[in-house]
Amino acid sequence: MISLTDAYHTVAAIIPLYVAMILGYISVRFLNLLNPDQCSGINKFVAKFSIPLLSFEVISKCNPYKLNMRLICADVLQKIIALIGVVVITRVRSNVNLKWIITGVSLSTLPNTLIVGIPLLKAVYGQEAQVLLAQIVELQSLIWYNLSLFLLELSTARDVHTMQPATTAVQEEPEDRQAVRRGTDEIRETISSVPRRTNITAVLLTVGKKLLTNPNFDATIVGLAWAFIHFGCDVKLPKVVEDSVSIMSDGGLGMAMYSLGLFMASQDRIVACGTRLALLAMFLRFIVGPAIMAGPSFAIGLKGAPFQIAVLQAALPQGIVPFVFAKEYNVHPEILSTGIIIGLLVALPVALVYYLLLRL
Repeated sequence: MISLTDAYHTVAAIIPLYVAMILGYISVRFLNLLNPDQCSGINKFVAKFSIPLLSFEVISKCNPYKLNMRLICADVLQKIIALIGVVVITRVRSNVNLKWIITGVSLSTLPNTLIVGIPLLKAVYGQEAQVLLAQIVELQSLIWYNLSLFLLELSTARDVHTMQPATTAVQEEPEDRQAVRRGTDEIRETISSVPRRTNITAVLLTVGKKLLTNPNFDATIVGLAWAFIHFGCDVKLPKVVEDSVSIMSDGGLGMAMYSLGLFMASQDRIVACGTRLALLAMFLRFIVGPAIMAGPSFAIGLKGAPFQIAVLQAALPQGIVPFVFAKEYNVHPEILSTGIIIGLLVALPVALVYYLLLRL
């Protein structure tokens, strides 16, 4: 059972996040200390420096030789099911939009495991919970954040490249006006299909270059490589390097919440996305996410504490990293900010409810 001491440790881990967020809110709303460009610069610092170093630290400290493969498979299946579900829903609504796909998957499958989950579940399940949660955080940083970045870059590059053929066609129309009027289906296909095929290649090349030069992607690859070296050869980072990474990554979480507060201050209301979307975000976060996790976990044979840990971590509040990325790429940050604000408030009671249900 979750004791009062366990509840205190969980709340103690959450309150500093709110302190940083409130300071950011006050800085803009009441003190006018920062302008929009400066707020954007702070978020960019977090996205390009703090989060990559945090990812490196998390991945490099997780032993890749001792993974719970059932848990890893359950986590992968959860993300795939969520991705397919969101794609189907957007297709049914005739609005297949990468931005909504990214937002939906983030809300339902990317929890704040590092800050809230580890102290809470460790208090209940002991050291086993910390080991398993570390593996989930590693997978989240290595695969799912990079996949999110790929989709974000793809969305940005596709909008840019789809504008180019239209501009070219308009510019060339006066010269070929008579040919177009006499045009056949072959000419129309030449005008429409060839640029489309060319654009797909251009989009993928652009996305690939952007991803390879993104510090988040590079940090995860370097972190994984070092984890294999560290745990395979028992080699440690020099103290000065370890401390340098630690001081930047530790400050990154606070700066991310500070950036969230800055964003809140720029909106008309705290629940920036509106009540309907806020309720939908909570439904995805605390109902759909755990349900999707429970199915694959049960199917592949997770039992006992690992099964409960898998479902409980899926019921944790929205992670801060997806918001930072959403703000950087302008992909519905108002929805993800709402998910974090409300999610952290209800994290403990929701976790308690799921804990009691899983104990039945």
